[in-house]
Amino acid sequence: MKINIVCSLFLICLVFHSCKEKASQVNKSSDSSPNIILINIDDLGWKDLGFQGSDYYETPNLDALSQKGMVFTNGYAGAANCAPSRAVLMTGKWAQRHGIYTVLNSDRGKSKDRKLIPIKNTITLADEFTVIPQLLQKNGYKTCHAGKWHLTDNPLKKGFDVNIGGSHAGHPRSYYPPYKNVDLEAEDGKRLTDLVMDKAIEFVTNTKAPFFLNYSPYAVHTPIQPVKELVGKYEGKSSKIGQNNAEYASMVENMDANVGRLMLALKEAGKLENTFIVFTSDNGGLYGITKQKPLRAGKGSYYEGGIRVPFFFVWKGEIKEQTTSNESISNIDLFPTILKVANIKLPKEEILDGENLVPILKSEITSLDRPLYWHFPIYLQAYNAKDNENRDAKFRTRPGSVVRYGKWKLHHYFEEDVLELYDLDSDIGEENNLATTNPEQAEILFKMLNNWRKITNAPVPTTLNPEYKGGE
Repeated sequence: MKINIVCSLFLICLVFHSCKEKASQVNKSSDSSPNIILINIDDLGWKDLGFQGSDYYETPNLDALSQKGMVFTNGYAGAANCAPSRAVLMTGKWAQRHGIYTVLNSDRGKSKDRKLIPIKNTITLADEFTVIPQLLQKNGYKTCHAGKWHLTDNPLKKGFDVNIGGSHAGHPRSYYPPYKNVDLEAEDGKRLTDLVMDKAIEFVTNTKAPFFLNYSPYAVHTPIQPVKELVGKYEGKSSKIGQNNAEYASMVENMDANVGRLMLALKEAGKLENTFIVFTSDNGGLYGITKQKPLRAGKGSYYEGGIRVPFFFVWKGEIKEQTTSNESISNIDLFPTILKVANIKLPKEEILDGENLVPILKSEITSLDRPLYWHFPIYLQAYNAKDNENRDAKFRTRPGSVVRYGKWKLHHYFEEDVLELYDLDSDIGEENNLATTNPEQAEILFKMLNNWRKITNAPVPTTLNPEYKGGE
């Protein structure tokens, strides 16, 4: 009798321990967990791809890949330039949460042209912020960063097992060796983008599933250094939307070819079908290098040309092929989306500002019915004062905030406390400001914007700059 009781107690303990162990492993990845590849191109414009409507750049690999999943026509970056956009993506938090608004200083441009003292910029992402690879790594994923990182000095301290050329550098000094500020050993004449992809392919083919690859080539950011053997095909080629830079076009084609190499390597390794793929850009194209007609302006501006970007998702068997969504999404949504795909629960202490996109990707719903916001309380000088589509020729943008909700988009600029309202359904080029003719709609969005800034403690500059010279 005593033996039976002891045996029963032992079995109960054994079952309890087994259940407890299984419960603790719910968030752990398994060999069947999907691989995840995030492709985040640098400075690639909304119309810099064939499937997006370019009649100049040639991108056959991405055109084909986009047809394997869902393309978003209203995809956005979380900011109009690289460092804040990448911080928004990796943290899943609005810019005012982490304080990264731009690269380097916030008082860009001439002091005499700046009416306000801008909010101080944060250059390095603070250790307190959790980023996507950290949670994936903790839950069994092998993680690799390839290319541009830009948020801290060392990606290996932010959840990556492997780092291929990532640092605080925002762009290479040269795409050909010696790369100088990119710490990779180079073969003679080896283009940086090709070398980064060589090493990324080595990671995905040699790593047992599951893995996370953050592929962010320094391309197609400046310096504009062409792939010489590709330039000739673009010289003299015509475009109806003003794209005519043959050297930049060769960089776009090289980027596309490298993505094609990655897809082929995955297919040959038998890993493509169990891989969740995201493709996007960190901000709009650099106006003066490429144009995004009918979108207005480019990188650094909060008009559509600066923040609307290519965006698509591929996931065999989960996302229907050749589908399109008009829902407005942002790279702020990638953190919760990737966690859902990986079946990882968000720690209770973490708060994300984005939304999980999986229900839309699986066509379970068609809309999130929520606004998107941007906050930029600083200055960013013009790239080319003689050729721009900004509010004025001196700055790509002055301090302000923006909200998009449905078809409506409202800009609020702080210097003069002025509003601009646009109906993007009928005026995607943001040419016709409706703030005075439709004050009711402007007021609705302005209240939403003010409430958001209050909830998120978004700093608004109010101190006048004593060196400001007005209209001089």
